[in-house]
Amino acid sequence: MTESAVWICLSLVVFHYVGYPLLLFVFSAFSQAKSDFIFLIRRANRRCPFQADYVPRVALLMSVYNEEAVIRAKVKNLLEIDYPSDRLEFLLGLDAPVDSTSELLRQTPSSRLCVFPFQTRRGKLAVLCDLAGRTSAEILVFTDANTMFEKNCIRNLVRHFADPRVGAASGEEIRVVTPGTDPGGESLYWHYESALKILESRLNCSLGGNGAALAIRRSLFHPRKQSIVEDFQIPLEIRFNGYRVVYDPEAVAVEEIAPTFSAQFARRVRISAGNYQTLFANPGCLNPMKGLVTFCFFSHRVLRWFVPLFLLAAFSCSISLSTQPEYAVLLAAQSVFYVMAGLGYWLKKSGKRTRLFSLPLSFCFMNFALLLGLFRYLNRRQTLTWKPTLRQVSPEVLLNKGSESR
Repeated sequence: MTESAVWICLSLVVFHYVGYPLLLFVFSAFSQAKSDFIFLIRRANRRCPFQADYVPRVALLMSVYNEEAVIRAKVKNLLEIDYPSDRLEFLLGLDAPVDSTSELLRQTPSSRLCVFPFQTRRGKLAVLCDLAGRTSAEILVFTDANTMFEKNCIRNLVRHFADPRVGAASGEEIRVVTPGTDPGGESLYWHYESALKILESRLNCSLGGNGAALAIRRSLFHPRKQSIVEDFQIPLEIRFNGYRVVYDPEAVAVEEIAPTFSAQFARRVRISAGNYQTLFANPGCLNPMKGLVTFCFFSHRVLRWFVPLFLLAAFSCSISLSTQPEYAVLLAAQSVFYVMAGLGYWLKKSGKRTRLFSLPLSFCFMNFALLLGLFRYLNRRQTLTWKPTLRQVSPEVLLNKGSESR
């Protein structure tokens, strides 16, 4: 049983990180071949077109807490969005900030900007729900204060809703490294995640979204549960209610990577706690009768959230079997990998480049954060409110770096 546990755990880890992406690629290739064949016969446009007669009313909603460092840049960025001004409104909810955010917004008057101050801090999703009740717009777009939109971002998101089967559309969030920022494992992880989302969207199995650029059909915005990761919980509910969730890499939002390794880690722990909250609140998403979408949810999300436990089990079982030569080698290989991660962390804390140790460090960084997130969820220590990561950004710098990264 111990031997079986080792190989089952390691096989699940390898399947999640290697096997599942390969399967997605194969399934996507077949889907693309089918699309190409239909195109050759019908000569129909396969891209989601802009329809001149489809210009729905859009409300951009944003929950704001202690964003004095970026709020002016964000407002400037919003007012430069390329969408008819009479069809686009901005609703900002102040989630009881204690810095100068409110004063800075008062100094930036605009007839298109509606600011709603709330005296009690409730968390992002509660504020967004309140704002959604104050508009009759057909499409709701959610974003964050530290995220800058490319000018055509909303147009690219909204075009998908001309299809009544689409319930949500998520944009491409490009994370850039600005001077003085420690990228850690964020950049590598984000490229990997974006690739999976593109492939899943082709197969109509996209589930989550990017909270930095997420559009929802207003008639479907009825969150059943409060969540730390609303950009995953809400699209998940919409997809399992039978509507499509689209991932559009042409709808670009740019965000600065958290400036320090510790800030990245804290953010990852918080998100991890939210992921476990979403998993245990939605057991119906594991219903095998849902077919491919359940398979993708299990392979992409559930397995990832339990990889830390698989790794711990495999390492512990390898120790107990280390009297056998083959398991002694397996234990040594695991130990070397974790030692490399430790050396990578030491180099990073010393201000040196990690180089060869970058991949082991990133892998262990993410899975240790997941493990702590699980403990935080089980201990009910993660609240619906948190402190934003402090950043100093220029919208021009971020957008330029985002263009360079594409």
